Amino acid sequence: MRKTSHAFIGLLLLMAAGISISAQDRSASLRVRVVDPTGAAIPGAEIKLSSPGSRPQTQRSNSLGEAQFNRMAAGAYQLVVSAKGFTTSTIGEVIVQSGQNQYEAILDLGQVEEEIQVELDKHEANTDPRGNAFTSVLTAEQIAQLPDDPDELENVIRSMAGPGATLRVNGFRGGKLPPKNQIREIRFRMNPYAAENHDAGFISVDILTKPGIENWHGTFNGGFRDESLNARNPIAERRGPEQTRRFAFDLGGPIWRNRTSLFMSADGANEYDSKTIFAATPDGRINDLIFRPWRRLNLSARLEHALTKTHTSRVEFQRNTTRRDNLGVGDFDLPERAYSTDTTENLFRLADSGVVMGNLVNEFRFQARWFSSNIDSISDSPTLIVQNAFNSGGAQLENRRRISEIEFAENLDFAFGKHLMRAGVLFEIQRNRSLDLRNINGTFTFANIADFIAGRPITFTQRIGDPNVSFTQYQLGSYLQDDFRVRTNLTLSFGIRHEWQNTLGDRNNFAPRLGLAWSPFKNGKTTLRAGAGVFYDWYAAEIYDQTLRVNGLRQRDLVVRQPGYPDPNTGGDSVTLPPSRIRSAADLRQPTIYQTSFGLERQLPLGLSARFNYSYQRGVHLLRGRNINAPLPDGTRPDPLLGNVTQIESSANQFTHMFIANLNWAKPGRFFVGANYLIGKNTNEADSPTSLPAENFNLRAERGPSLTDARHRFFAFSNVTLWGGVRLGTSLQYNSATPYNVTTGFDDNGDTIINDRPAGLGRNSARGAARFDMSSRVSWGFGWGKPREAAAAAGPQIRVVRAGDGGDILGGMPSMSAANKRYRMEFYVQAFNVLNKNNPLTFSGVRTSPFFGTAIASLPGRRMETGLRLSF
Repeated sequence: MRKTSHAFIGLLLLMAAGISISAQDRSASLRVRVVDPTGAAIPGAEIKLSSPGSRPQTQRSNSLGEAQFNRMAAGAYQLVVSAKGFTTSTIGEVIVQSGQNQYEAILDLGQVEEEIQVELDKHEANTDPRGNAFTSVLTAEQIAQLPDDPDELENVIRSMAGPGATLRVNGFRGGKLPPKNQIREIRFRMNPYAAENHDAGFISVDILTKPGIENWHGTFNGGFRDESLNARNPIAERRGPEQTRRFAFDLGGPIWRNRTSLFMSADGANEYDSKTIFAATPDGRINDLIFRPWRRLNLSARLEHALTKTHTSRVEFQRNTTRRDNLGVGDFDLPERAYSTDTTENLFRLADSGVVMGNLVNEFRFQARWFSSNIDSISDSPTLIVQNAFNSGGAQLENRRRISEIEFAENLDFAFGKHLMRAGVLFEIQRNRSLDLRNINGTFTFANIADFIAGRPITFTQRIGDPNVSFTQYQLGSYLQDDFRVRTNLTLSFGIRHEWQNTLGDRNNFAPRLGLAWSPFKNGKTTLRAGAGVFYDWYAAEIYDQTLRVNGLRQRDLVVRQPGYPDPNTGGDSVTLPPSRIRSAADLRQPTIYQTSFGLERQLPLGLSARFNYSYQRGVHLLRGRNINAPLPDGTRPDPLLGNVTQIESSANQFTHMFIANLNWAKPGRFFVGANYLIGKNTNEADSPTSLPAENFNLRAERGPSLTDARHRFFAFSNVTLWGGVRLGTSLQYNSATPYNVTTGFDDNGDTIINDRPAGLGRNSARGAARFDMSSRVSWGFGWGKPREAAAAAGPQIRVVRAGDGGDILGGMPSMSAANKRYRMEFYVQAFNVLNKNNPLTFSGVRTSPFFGTAIASLPGRRMETGLRLSF
């Protein structure tokens, strides 16, 4: 413990020392990109740059919306950006650091009757719901210090955003994140009551790729990790085999200068790791490791073209493939339970945006997705489940799924008077075809090891029938939003959204939204925000698939109580139920969430800024499963001709309280530190739409903590530049214990569902252990070759500004002198769980288990990775 404390203190001292270091390179250049509210480039914009004692410089943006200023002295500048049909933006103080800098100016739509544009003051900027006062931005320098692995990068972004965050890449959801070095910025948007939002929540994340460039550039990077530098998993008795060999390559540049640019990328990995097996069998306890190989390959190409001075189109194609083996093994599952998965995803995307006439800005998006997955188990032998002791036998899985999706989205922005309007529509079509064979040879479930030795299973279940299902699902969402500036310091936002699905009979799904932003004081440093709205959730295709598949005609579940073993029909007390099935309730409707929140934002001295927000969610008509043919107290069933009838119904509720405190401390050109703390409580009545209650005729008893109810969450991220161009990025993450359910291990009420709880205990009444992780990334680079003027690929400082607002960024880091070189090499070392903290993950809640109340799995120990990146 003392060594851990010393390591932690030493790292903090190193971070503190780095805060006082800044880059010494004196050369400076500035690239300005001008875009409209949709992110489309604005060609022909006039950009004026001036500073005290120097002659102003004026340029016009090219067809990609960009202008480059070179041979500048580091210091403070004033930037004025104007374009026909848009509000003029004046940025009073632009801090230009040595090296390459990049700014993005987002121009709002101009007012129809206005001839003279007026600069937004701080009150207007802070109360503009589409401006950067509602947005925090990770710059390219900070993104460079995030994990290189795409999956780990996504996990960190979601941790930064908090629970329930949605991710979009260039406006699209789904698919893989782009390579880290192709990401221009990551925006955390805090405008939850915009009518264009489908999901309830507080933060959405927009990931924007780098725009078109004037010169060809590329990047190659590779990473390597194996067990030689890793720590042993705390649950395992020995260090298991692990290796990661990751590569990524991208190339981009103009194919028609100032008109058309092309980007291509490929990234992949060959990996294997070890999963712990922690089980107890009649022959003794097992503490072993299973070797799990997997590989992935992601390919993408993106073409951007400026159709006119105010019109930009983007075409993109992605192909993502993954193969994983020895899944399904670990914890209580023995090696014969293994299965493999093969997935392929193809994405075609088309986006078009620009001014269509006057002050109307149109954005169109089209996405086609083809997804296929194959799942195969290594064995189809009958499954043996001894509750929370061991699971053996085959996984009995053969699945072939094919999904075709088409998505259309149209958004229109327009303004008149004090109103900034947005209207849009989203239409999705999904075609599902699948073959699903599972549990075809049956599963025996035993209460404990003693019953297994005695050959006394509780139940035998088997699924029989036609495994093929196909269906088409349609989803439609439309909205209208009005942001009304009542006064300079007060904005009211009104919106209405409607949603519809063909798989539900419910049509009356109108969702009104209301938001308020008020900057009450003259200095404009304090902003109050409040809002309320209604949100609907989609009826998931996976749930609808089950109601079609296991409907008692196509497929059905055979259930035998007190069966014999190994022949379920030879037991003297065995009872075979009529076939069981799954169905949806006749009055099923879209789940509904009512949300309200209010918050306070304050700009503090010394570069500090603080945000505080409280939100409350009430979920009604949420989906849950219920066995409507469960035995009555006298042991008889309501319909003796049927077995279990799992009905998916809209009868569950949810209650969520959440308070979030955010603190950012930034010194442009020196360091950034950001931290989020969340305290909350999440209560619901079902773990999933298909999970069944312990008491089917007393649903109120199911109200309890959500499985994700971590009362306290903390995340912090820092980014500093140390001596000699060494950069250090560090993240800290803490989650308090989450709940798990406690069961008796027996079928006490005779419904053949073994989820009965001890008397007096509610659902999810026990809690596991808290988890803490500290991860760091240290990098150092150098450059050579003739200096280049366009150094965007080397990770310039990016700061986003909007209509006179200074922008709200998550810090700014200086560009190193090496960034202006033709070639740049960077070496990095990153470590996960630096302090090698034991983070228990899974706890046994079955009272008949020999592991009851103890952890049987843990997150990995310390892992080290090294790699390099070559940019040119």
